[in-house]
Amino acid sequence: MVPPECAGLRLDAALARLLPEHSRSRLQAWLKDGLIHLDGVTTAAKHKVWGGEHLSIAVPPAPTFSDAAENIALPIVFEDETLIVIDKPAGLVVHPGNGNANGTLMNALLHHAPALAGVPRAGIVHRLDKETSGLLVVAKTLVAQTDLVRQLQARTVKRHYLALVHGTVLRDGTVDAPLGRHPVQRTKMAVLKYGGKEARTHYLIKEHFDHCTLVECQLETGRTHQIRVHMASIKHPLVGDPVYGKTKCGDAALDAFLRQALHACRLELVHPNDGTEMSWKSPLPEDFATLLDELRDE
Repeated sequence: MVPPECAGLRLDAALARLLPEHSRSRLQAWLKDGLIHLDGVTTAAKHKVWGGEHLSIAVPPAPTFSDAAENIALPIVFEDETLIVIDKPAGLVVHPGNGNANGTLMNALLHHAPALAGVPRAGIVHRLDKETSGLLVVAKTLVAQTDLVRQLQARTVKRHYLALVHGTVLRDGTVDAPLGRHPVQRTKMAVLKYGGKEARTHYLIKEHFDHCTLVECQLETGRTHQIRVHMASIKHPLVGDPVYGKTKCGDAALDAFLRQALHACRLELVHPNDGTEMSWKSPLPEDFATLLDELRDE
């Protein structure tokens, strides 16, 4: 029954209050799919409730991945009953997709923690590109996953990256430019004047080299390829990025680096269980650190 304290709320807002383990977007999707009935009938999300109505919810079963577990080594930097923090190596795909049906982080997680088969997306709440290394958090329960998604939406999760970009960056700054699917090259993202989603990247200069600059980027939003597209949009594409950057620049060390020079070096969030503020740091992987040493020698 809808309790009296929900009187006057939209149905989706009342559901979010009554079922906090589920995100509002998930509940809205269930409403749209006709899985939730109010007094025996399907009702729009914006319908107001007044208390006393009878709710019936046919929760769809979580997708199972019983055949997807693979014994792949996972570099775990933290784990408890709620969270797993991974230091993902470059070259590891996060989630299965076209051309990557197996051998992914998700397959490894399902082997490491089989209970994740009952959590949507095996607990993954945010992604890193295949060739981006560094820290990524996974939720081990539905409640924790919903909480982390809400933290991401509220922009309280802090994600810092080290990026090596072409050219000399003259000053710290912010790229505030909406992103969306490229209108012609559909596998790429692009800055869009109209129709893009809000995207904001802050960057700080860490070190200058002859032909490039090491910057630290902090994401305020988390769009696909955000740092790569934003830095390219201000004429400082990432070293080693074959999609948004240069194939060759004439510097032997830079031209020999065969992935985008991007590493998720710091992650900060609030623990879903007790509200503790937590943070982790990841050192540069060997290939990135070696490249910087070569540039310093030059």
